[in-house]
Amino acid sequence: MAQYFTRSLLGLVFVLFLVSVITFFLMHQVPGGPFAREKKLPQAVLDNLNAKYSLDDPVWKQYVDYISDLLIPTVTTGEKKFSVTEDHLINIKLPFGDKTTFRWMNFGPSYTDRTRSVNGIIGTHLPVSFKLGVAAMLVAMVIGIPLGTVAALRKNSAADYFSMSVAILGVSIPAIVLGPLLQYVVGVELKWLPTSGWGSFEQLIMPAVSLGFAQSALLARLTRASLLQVLNEDYIRTARAKGLRSRQVVIIHAMKNAMIPVVTVLGPLFAALLTGTFVTERVFGIAGMGQYFIISINQRDYAMIMGTTLLFAFFIVVANFIVDLTYVWLDPRIRFD
Repeated sequence: MAQYFTRSLLGLVFVLFLVSVITFFLMHQVPGGPFAREKKLPQAVLDNLNAKYSLDDPVWKQYVDYISDLLIPTVTTGEKKFSVTEDHLINIKLPFGDKTTFRWMNFGPSYTDRTRSVNGIIGTHLPVSFKLGVAAMLVAMVIGIPLGTVAALRKNSAADYFSMSVAILGVSIPAIVLGPLLQYVVGVELKWLPTSGWGSFEQLIMPAVSLGFAQSALLARLTRASLLQVLNEDYIRTARAKGLRSRQVVIIHAMKNAMIPVVTVLGPLFAALLTGTFVTERVFGIAGMGQYFIISINQRDYAMIMGTTLLFAFFIVVANFIVDLTYVWLDPRIRFD
C-alpha cells in the first residue's frame, strides 16, 4: 500500500506538471492577449501593461516565474497589505511573534478584473460550484443507481422498460433545455421553487436536478448492465443454492461487485459536474466558477486560465485516486502492491 501511495503521489505531481506546461504554452500561442480590445489601446499603454505583468518576458521565463510563485512558499512578518500580485491561497499564522505567517500558492492577479486576484475569485466562487456539483452528484446517484438496480432485477418487465425510458430521456434532454423547462413548470406555473438565485436550499434544488438528471441516466444504464452480468456469475448461483434470501444475495454479494464499473465513472463524473456547470449557472443566475472559466478563455486571462485548469485537473486526479481506494473495499481481491 505504501508503494501505491508513493506512485500515486508522484503520478499526481507529474500529471499536474504536464497540464501546467501544455496549458501555459498553448494559451500563449493563441492570437491576441489579455489587453487586446476591439478599440486598440495606445502602444505606449500596452507596453506598460505588458511590462507591469512581465508579459514582455520570454514565455519560458514567464512559466518559471509563475510556477515559482505558485510552488515556493514564503514566510512574512508584520502587517501585510492586500495586493492582487501577492495574494496566497494558503495563509497560516505561525507562533513566532511579530505576526509571522506562512503563505503558499499564489496564482497571480486576474488580468480582466484588476481589483481581484485569481485566489480571491477562486475563494469566492469555487464553493458555489462545488456545492452545486456535490448536489448534482447526489441527484445522479439517488436517481440513477436505484433505477438501474430495479431494471436489472426486473429484466424485461414494465419496471425495466420504465427505468430505461427515464435513462433515455435523461440522455436526450441536455441541461440547457431541462433548466428553462423546470423554471417554467416548477417555478412559474406551480410556484413551488424560486426560478433563479443562490443561497437557500430551495434555490439549489432545480439547478442540481437540471445538472444531475442527465448523469443519472448514465449511471442507470451502467448499473443495469453491470448488475445483469454479476447476477449470472457462478458465485451468485452458489449463494442462491445455499438458501440465502434474494435480498441478501443482491445486497451482500451482487451489488458490491456490480458497483465497480459505476464507481469507476463516478470520479471523472464528479469532476465533470464540478467543471461543467457553466450552462446551468447561466440559466439559474448562479455566480460560480463556470462563468469565470469561460470568460478567462475569451479574454485571454492567462492567470485565470492557469488557475482554473490546474484546479480542475487536481480534482480529477484526486477523484480518480479515491476511486482506486474504493476498489479495495468493493472487492478485497484487488491489491495495489
